[in-house]
Amino acid sequence: MGADLTLVLGGARSGKSRYAEGLVTAPGGPRVYIATSQIWDAEMAERVARHRDDRGPDWTTVEEPRDLTGALRRHAAAGTGVLVDCLTLWLSNLMMAEADVAAETSALVELLPTLPGRVVLVSNEVGLGIVPDNALARRFRDHAGRLHQSIAAVAPRVVLTVAGLPMFVKGTPA
Repeated sequence: MGADLTLVLGGARSGKSRYAEGLVTAPGGPRVYIATSQIWDAEMAERVARHRDDRGPDWTTVEEPRDLTGALRRHAAAGTGVLVDCLTLWLSNLMMAEADVAAETSALVELLPTLPGRVVLVSNEVGLGIVPDNALARRFRDHAGRLHQSIAAVAPRVVLTVAGLPMFVKGTPA
């Protein structure tokens, strides 16, 4: 049958995380939320706490800003739903650490089809706007675009969320 893998893309406040949470909740069983964000200020700490409260106690939260492949290896299991939120924050963390982004993303893309259980990946679609005015932002946009294309190639389902509505780009509803 292949991996139960979904890539959920969308803009800021598009409803992508809420939709993705519903996909992980649907099959029942244990749920793991892999958070890639880093808390840099009080506003972000408040946002993280609010999201954790909204998800409720039935979720196990794993904070992993960089070693996403390691976290997925440790937590993906048959009968378990894993939500990664989000890939663009993970890319930012890799770039800030001056990591080898190409090697890290390649390792992730190779791992994804082998994972047991349901895995849902959330990411910001950043390629719909204007060309960024600085080199760092352009590199980020390019890394994100390449990552999304690579994951979309191996994922049975790709969903774009707009105004809270899922649009199925590849595959059918899970």
